[in-house]
Amino acid sequence: MGRLVHLAVAIVVALSLPDGWEVPTLRELHAGHIEEAAPYLIPDPKAATAGNRTVSPYDLLLRWNGDVLWAPATASTNPVTKFGDETRSVFGPMPDGVCTGPNSRPIGLEVDGNTIGLEPNASKAGAPLEFSHRDVEGRLVNWTTTIERCDKPSLAGDVTFCAMNSRVGRVARGHVQWLFLCRKSSESLEIEADSYWTKTDPRFSRYSAIGFNDVTGEIAFLDGRKDRSVFDWRGRFPPPGGASYGDFVGRRAAEDLYDGGAKVDCVLCHDNKKPTIIDPHMQQARVGFFEGRHDPRAVFSMSNFLPGRIARQDLPFRVIGSGYAAVHAGTLLDARSILIDGHPCSGCHSLTSLESGRRFAADATGKTPVIPNATAMQSAALFAQKVALGLVQNHRTEWASASGAGRISPWMTPEHGGNLWKGVRALNDEEWLRLSLCAWGLGGSECRYRPLFTQCPPPGGGGDTFVPTDLSADVLSHLATKSGAQKVLRLSWKYLNGYGYVPARDDVRFNVAFATTDIPLDRGPPAQQEYPMIDEAKEMGFVAAAGGVGRSGLATLLKDVSFAGHKKWTDPVPSNKARLYWVDIPAACGKRYLFRILPKRFCFDNSGVRFSEAEYLLHKDIDCSR
Repeated sequence: MGRLVHLAVAIVVALSLPDGWEVPTLRELHAGHIEEAAPYLIPDPKAATAGNRTVSPYDLLLRWNGDVLWAPATASTNPVTKFGDETRSVFGPMPDGVCTGPNSRPIGLEVDGNTIGLEPNASKAGAPLEFSHRDVEGRLVNWTTTIERCDKPSLAGDVTFCAMNSRVGRVARGHVQWLFLCRKSSESLEIEADSYWTKTDPRFSRYSAIGFNDVTGEIAFLDGRKDRSVFDWRGRFPPPGGASYGDFVGRRAAEDLYDGGAKVDCVLCHDNKKPTIIDPHMQQARVGFFEGRHDPRAVFSMSNFLPGRIARQDLPFRVIGSGYAAVHAGTLLDARSILIDGHPCSGCHSLTSLESGRRFAADATGKTPVIPNATAMQSAALFAQKVALGLVQNHRTEWASASGAGRISPWMTPEHGGNLWKGVRALNDEEWLRLSLCAWGLGGSECRYRPLFTQCPPPGGGGDTFVPTDLSADVLSHLATKSGAQKVLRLSWKYLNGYGYVPARDDVRFNVAFATTDIPLDRGPPAQQEYPMIDEAKEMGFVAAAGGVGRSGLATLLKDVSFAGHKKWTDPVPSNKARLYWVDIPAACGKRYLFRILPKRFCFDNSGVRFSEAEYLLHKDIDCSR
């Protein structure tokens, strides 16, 4: 600290020298020279009789402000708990996982245009479990002992192609929705006439959830443990990180429930600016039925239980979760959105260079992925994709094909999308080649590539319109005698963390950098260069002295200021009104205090934090002669 010039000096001298002595300035600009000062400590007023006890000015700042100096999602290093704290800071409290009750639906199974059940066949001795096939009127069509093909096999990969009676739950809180999937699957990836597959059996093998904000495009993925093969949807599925920082029981329970290694790259499939995958398997009424929502067989669907969202290329889209982002950094960095000029598949929505543009587009249009003159690596990836699509096709019924009675595959048509009854032609080979090349990252400018994932917005920028207001600096004389300082200077402002309209959002903090000079004789306004520099407020070269207080260049810095009363590792009470923020600074007579207030967003992705691009500068003169 030999060459450090900061507020500590002003405090030390002001409190330890008799009145009338000249106090060296903290940041004096005399012909470009900054006056140096040596570091020293101040006596603790509360310990006047305790001999040599002293307290540093940093400790004094920490004593007054320490309760609100803390970064979100820093209470735990456990990957599950840390992820939960991060998501709660962005989306607000996460509900318990639910796959039953009124906010849930079963995922059915259809074969030859009929719905499938698994129930005792009373017409046979012993009433063995068999698959019942019923039409739209509920009439029994026939019984079978096996199901080898279905109308809408899953494209997910590594799950049972023709599964039945998985369940999906949905909880919406304002602009945030949580989707919960309790998926039944088998090691063989085939379905059998076993009680496990009945609607009333609560066992399932894969648990996952997705959080999504439809304003900000922020999305988060979580999976149940991969070393656990059986879950029970009658049980409780606490959110990662529990209900709050203080929910110690819930936090421990969640650590035993979830996969903390982000083993599954969920965004490969959930890639097109929304949480849901649009394909016939999920039984959404708007796709996979020849006459759409008006098709008689749409009675088998979940109707509009999963809300629609058009994937526009200009929409924000960002994955929350620093652990997930680190593991899958390559995917997030390389992924591109695609909107091909004049292409019939670009009329309604964009596609991506991930699975929506590769596997889903190929299955939707009934085409095979193609790369002319592919390299060895491209050929290997292409082969894997063809194998996956071949397995799906081998599990699809003839009834569902274009030549069958159902005519629901291909399930997307040029110009008309999922409105199959309007389709008058299939995608031709030239159109498919253009789309395939773009999806595999080999197209040209016509693909109109953009990064799929958008940047974390700084506070007050990039779609976030909320900024601090009512900045003020006030002298609180009534607190000075208790503090041992000549004066107490309170810097305050108001701010609503309203991005995404989440009342309990908690991902923004403030850095406060300050310096002092003597009050100039003319009492004129300070020059720009007298304020702490932007890099000083951004913690560059920050040296912590006590907690979140220390030096940064020539300035004193208070890091990660939260709103008044928001103590470390507590969750904010939801609010739609601007909250009050303040920090208290020991002040000395005859000094000018210059502040730079810098909002910062904790992104919980690979970008770390984003600082505001706006300047919030304030100064206050402590004139004790008036």
